[in-house]
Amino acid sequence: MSGQKNSRKKSSNSITIVDVAREAGVSYSTVSRVFSDFEFVNEDTRQKVIDAANRLGYVVNLQARSLAGGRSNIVGLLAPGIDNGYISEIVKGIDQELAFANYDLMLYTTHRYAGREAYYVKTIANGLVAGLILIVPLITENYLKALPTQDFPYVLVDQTDSTRSSTTVDSTSWQGAFDATNYLISLGHRRIGFITGLTQLSSAMERLDGYRAALEQHHISIDQTLIVEGDYETAGGYNAAGKLLDLPTRPTAIFASNDLSAFGALDAARQRGLGIPRDISIIGFDDIPQASLVYPKLTTIRQPLIQIGHVAVRLLLEKIEDPDKEARRVTLATELVIRDSCAPPRQ
Repeated sequence: MSGQKNSRKKSSNSITIVDVAREAGVSYSTVSRVFSDFEFVNEDTRQKVIDAANRLGYVVNLQARSLAGGRSNIVGLLAPGIDNGYISEIVKGIDQELAFANYDLMLYTTHRYAGREAYYVKTIANGLVAGLILIVPLITENYLKALPTQDFPYVLVDQTDSTRSSTTVDSTSWQGAFDATNYLISLGHRRIGFITGLTQLSSAMERLDGYRAALEQHHISIDQTLIVEGDYETAGGYNAAGKLLDLPTRPTAIFASNDLSAFGALDAARQRGLGIPRDISIIGFDDIPQASLVYPKLTTIRQPLIQIGHVAVRLLLEKIEDPDKEARRVTLATELVIRDSCAPPRQ
């Protein structure tokens, strides 16, 4: 079976550095260094790689691919945009790890248009890059079904696949939300508003579940009027917080599902003349760089965003090197970061 698969790949002129690495008995990073004229490569190893490439006809294929945009050492990255700290920190980690492995990065931004996401995935998987990293893709099932059948390596970031056939990296969203809510409760808050993220994303639902679990553990009834839908954007957080703050009995604290939403909540509270944290406590999620620069400095749940980028690349390169490797989920720990935006409620 595997022999037929390799034969099909070679006959379709899709030989990659992974094929050369297997033929030469070295790692894909060694092959990449050889073709990039990296100086710290043993001469015998270099010759072994060149001989393997010649046997497979890799040089010819490399020239053809360079005319088409390249594939052998380029990784595609699909993201909603790069205009917020959450994504830019993950991209920083991805870029660092790719540079270490001697890969280049090709960035595609979708701005949350599902049709554009589907188009890009089909285009990318059609031969432009060696693999693909998708940061919080919106509708997974619509366009990931074809990738496993094409043996195309990809990794999901902060989004899980309901079929469990995709390799993913995320953080402990449920535990982080539980910790954030538990911290507010420990300060004496009982009426805690919650701003959701995009409910199509698994991370958003896990944070909502963590919030509910903390309330239940402390025997605090869940008030549905205190749960307002957001969209992980500042404007969405502002609008959602406005609904909470305009309730006849407003909450004494607001937990926003990400820092951008929390920034919107800060603005909504100030517009109503409320002091933070004197009149209302606000906590976020992510710990993007801006969280420590706003006033007051935002208490939040830290995700290891740069590390998430590193792990995403490592998982993808594993899939590139071994397409038959089973899908797996790597979940990194979150951490409560206490700053200035939370305090006990006023009596």
